[in-house]
Amino acid sequence: MATKKPWTIYAIHHSHTDIGYTERQEKIQQYHVDYIRQVLHILREIRSGNRPDWTGFKWVCETFWPIETFLKKASEQEKNEFEEAVRRGDIGLSGTYLNMTELVGKELLESMIGRVRRYGESIGAPVTSAMTADITGFSWGYGQVLLDAGVQNLITCIHTHHSMYPLWKKQQPFWWEMPSGERLLTWNGEHYMFGNDLGLIPGLGGSYMIRDEFDTSRGVTFEIAEARIHRYIDRMEQDGYAFNFAPTMFSGLPTDNGAPNTAIMEFAQKWNENHGDRVKIVPATLEDFFQVVREHAAEHPEDIPVHRGDWPDWWTDGVGSTPKHVQVYREAQRVYQKVTRLDPNGEVVSQAALEDMEYQLTLFAEHTWGYHSSVIEPWNPFVQELGLRKEAFSANASTAAHRALYDILEHKGDALLAPNRPMKFKLSNPFEYVQEGIAQLIMEGWHYDLIKDGFEVRDADSGELYVAQLSRVMRGVIVTLPITLQAGEERIVTIQPVKSDAVRTAFQNDYVATDGMMDVDVTSDEQSFRVTSTYIDTPFVKIEWAVGEGITTWIDKRTNKDMLRSDRNHNAFTPVYDVTHASTVMEMYDARRKMGRNRKGPGAVTSVGMLTKGEILSQGDVFATVQLTYEVAGCSHYSLLVTVYANQPRVDVAVRMHKDSVWEPENLYISLPFGSPVMSETEELWIDKMEALTRPRKDQLPGSLADYYCLGEGAAYVSAANGVAIAMPDTPLIQLGSLKHGFRLLNGDAKLQQDPGHLYAWAMNNYWETNFPATLGGFYEFRYLVAWGESLNTPEAALTSCRSMNAGILSWRLK
Repeated sequence: MATKKPWTIYAIHHSHTDIGYTERQEKIQQYHVDYIRQVLHILREIRSGNRPDWTGFKWVCETFWPIETFLKKASEQEKNEFEEAVRRGDIGLSGTYLNMTELVGKELLESMIGRVRRYGESIGAPVTSAMTADITGFSWGYGQVLLDAGVQNLITCIHTHHSMYPLWKKQQPFWWEMPSGERLLTWNGEHYMFGNDLGLIPGLGGSYMIRDEFDTSRGVTFEIAEARIHRYIDRMEQDGYAFNFAPTMFSGLPTDNGAPNTAIMEFAQKWNENHGDRVKIVPATLEDFFQVVREHAAEHPEDIPVHRGDWPDWWTDGVGSTPKHVQVYREAQRVYQKVTRLDPNGEVVSQAALEDMEYQLTLFAEHTWGYHSSVIEPWNPFVQELGLRKEAFSANASTAAHRALYDILEHKGDALLAPNRPMKFKLSNPFEYVQEGIAQLIMEGWHYDLIKDGFEVRDADSGELYVAQLSRVMRGVIVTLPITLQAGEERIVTIQPVKSDAVRTAFQNDYVATDGMMDVDVTSDEQSFRVTSTYIDTPFVKIEWAVGEGITTWIDKRTNKDMLRSDRNHNAFTPVYDVTHASTVMEMYDARRKMGRNRKGPGAVTSVGMLTKGEILSQGDVFATVQLTYEVAGCSHYSLLVTVYANQPRVDVAVRMHKDSVWEPENLYISLPFGSPVMSETEELWIDKMEALTRPRKDQLPGSLADYYCLGEGAAYVSAANGVAIAMPDTPLIQLGSLKHGFRLLNGDAKLQQDPGHLYAWAMNNYWETNFPATLGGFYEFRYLVAWGESLNTPEAALTSCRSMNAGILSWRLK
C-alpha cells in the first residue's frame, strides 16, 4: 500500500466536446478551433518569456474532432506550433474521435479512431491514452478497438445524472480485460468538471457534485477550495483509497465546450505555496497522469484489480427517443459495411466520399441528442432546429451510404430501367459468413402482368429450380425465394413466365363465401403448411393466438416444446406502454428529473396490449403472413405482421404502430418472452456489444447497469443442444430489469439472482428532461426476425444468424 502523503492532484484542463446541446454544430466547431488557437497563444506567451507565471500550463484535447477541424482551417505556422506543443507534452491528445453512444459499430469506430492514431504517428507523438467525458459506459468491444489502435490507457469522467459509475466507487483504477484477454488500464474517474467544484478556477464552479454548506452563487472562492479539497482528501483516506494522487478534470468556463483559462496557474501557485506540503496541484496531460499510475502499478500491483466484461451505458437509452432516425441510421451502417466489402480498394467510391459517409454516421451516433430545453419548450424554433440537425446526420448518412452502394452496383452491372430488360438478377453475399436467408427480387409494377399466371426462378448456370413466391406491393412486385450463399458467393438467377394449367371456375369445395370471407377451418393433419385466423402450423413451428391474450404458444415442432417462457409476464410481441402523468410545463421537467435511475415515475400508469383481431393476408409456397391487431394506450393503431416460412425455422414479425403524440414521459416495450431466466446455467442469453459476445449480468463489470442494454444485431438464447436467435434490425435497446418503478439493482447485487430478467425490446421513450424529443408521435414499423434450431447452439452461430438476417441477401438486376 502506498503512503498517503504528500498528495498530488493532477489537474487535467480540457473542454468537454458536446455537439448540439448548447449551440449549433458549426458554432461549436468555431469554439473549439478558437480554443486551440487560444492555447497556442498561451504557450507562445510562456515561451517568449512574457508570462513566466503561466509556466507549466497544459491542455488536453478531449476528442480529435476539434483537431481535425482546426487542421483544415489552420495556417502552416499554427499547424507546426500545435505539433511541436504536442511533442513537448504541453498539449495532450486523446484516442477518441468524439464521445460516442453505443450505436456506433466496430468497423466505423475503428476507422474513426484510426484518424487519431494516424495523426499522432504522423507528427511523432503516438496516442497511447484516451479520455471520455459525460458518457456513462462502453460496449465491451470499444476497449478492444482502443487497444488495437495502440491506446493503452483510458480515463472516464462519468456524469451520474440518471446514471451511475461501476465498481461501486469512483476514482478507482482497474485493468479492463477484453474477450481476447488483453487489458486496458482504466481509471474510473469523477465528473468532467469536478475540478471546477473543487475550485481550481477561482470565481467559477458551484455545487453540482459537491453539496455542502457553502454559498457558491458567485463561484468557488479560495477559502471554499481550501475546505473542499482537504475534505475530499480526508474522505478518500477514510474510505481506504490506495493512492496518494488523483486526477481532476476541469473546464476554463462553467459550461460544456468551455475555453482554456490560465487562472489555473495562479490558483495552483497560491495553493502549492500554502498547502503543498500536504497536497500539490500539478497541471497534467493524460500521458503525464498515466505514467504515474503505471509506476504505482509496477510497485503495488495489488492496488489495481482486474475486471472483465461489458460496461453498459446508462445513457444509451437516448436511442429510443428518436426511433425512426435510429432505424434509418442502423440500416445506413449496414450499407456502409457492404460498401467496404464490395469495394475494398476504393475503385468506385472515393476516399473522400467514404470519409464523408463515416463522418455523417459518427455525428449521429455522438452522445448529444438535442438542444437542452427540448422538453420544457418543445415549440421553440431553436429546439426544433437543433433536433432536425441531429436527425439530419442519420438521413445524410443514409444518402451517402446508398449513393455509394448504388455506384458500386452500377459498376457491377446493375441494370437501370429500360424496355424489355430480362428478369435476371445477381444474388451476392459480401460477408465472411454463410448467409442462409431470403432473397427478394424487386421489380416494377408492370412486371406483374408478365408473371401473374405463373413463373419459375432458375439458376442461370446450373439450371436449378428455386421455389419462389410472388407478392404485389405498392408500385411494384417482389419475388421471394429462400437461398443459401457461402461467404463471398454470388449467383445469377432468372425469372421466366410459365403458363399455368390451373382453370378458373367455380369449385364444389370453395370455402371462400360470396362475402369474400374465409373463416372455416378446413385444414387437415396431412397439410404441412396450415394458416388460419387463429393459428399457423408449418413443418417447423406452430403459433397460436387468442383474442384478448395475443400469441400464447410458439411450439418448436422439432422438439415439440413451447419456445415461450412459462413464467412470462406478457405474451409474445404484446405491447406494454406506460406514462407518468404531468399537468404543467414544469411538471413535464420535474417528473422526468426525479426519476433518477428509473425511466418512469412511481405513479406511472401501465397499459398492456389486448389482441382484438387476427386475419390472413397471404399464403404461398414460400411464406404466409397474418395480421394481429391490438388495442393499447398511447397508440391509435398497433398491429403485428407475422410472416412464417414453409421451408425454414424462421418467423419475421413487423410491429406497426401509429403512436399518439404525448408530451408526458412515456415508454413502449415489446415483449419477447423466449428462452430461460437470465441467470440460468443451462440456457444462456447472449448479446453482441460491438461484436464482443456478452452474457448480460454475467460478462459485465460489477456495479454496472443491469436493467437495459444496447445491442449490435440482436439477442440469442443458447443451450448445448439448441439456440434461438432474435435479430433486431431497427430497435437496438432491450430491457431485462423490472418494468416497474423501484430501487434498481446493479450488476453483482445478490438480489439479481432472484430477478428473472424477462426480455423486452424497448422500442421508444421520451423520459429525459433535457435534449430528448418531447413527443414520439408518428407512424413506425419495427422488425424482429426469429430463427432457431440445433445449428444455433453456440453464441457465435446464433448472433451471426442475427447479423445475416439483418443484412439480408443483396440482389440487383442485370442486363
